Amino acid sequence: MDAPALRAFLAAEFPQVASEFAIEEVGEELVVRLHVSDRHLRPGGTVSGPTMFALADVAIYLAVLARLGPVALAVTTNCSIDFLRKPEAGRDLIARARLLKLGRQLAVGDVLIWSEGGSDPVARAGLTYAIPPKR
Repeated sequence: MDAPALRAFLAAEFPQVASEFAIEEVGEELVVRLHVSDRHLRPGGTVSGPTMFALADVAIYLAVLARLGPVALAVTTNCSIDFLRKPEAGRDLIARARLLKLGRQLAVGDVLIWSEGGSDPVARAGLTYAIPPKR
């Protein structure tokens, strides 16, 4: 699936996600932007961990869909996230996701997250997705 097809899929199947995340590139890496707002912040003026987890999860989900097509029932089975540095509150977050393995039953991917304009990543996540059997 290309970026327009992924956007259409999200709008139809996950409108709550479609309005918050912007798909910027689909290729070897899938690039997704999260428009950071006050609701994503925790005390101290940093983007919350659950917000960064959501971005990583959506990025790998979209990377799987980009390769397999509209498989709505693919689900996260594992996630490990390292928070590397404080993201800046006034900047969007950019995730770069790549699939390391795409099998018949599992997809394994890696995501790096940056604050827009930053030179170093703020988080790194490894995710595994279960792919439903073909009918």
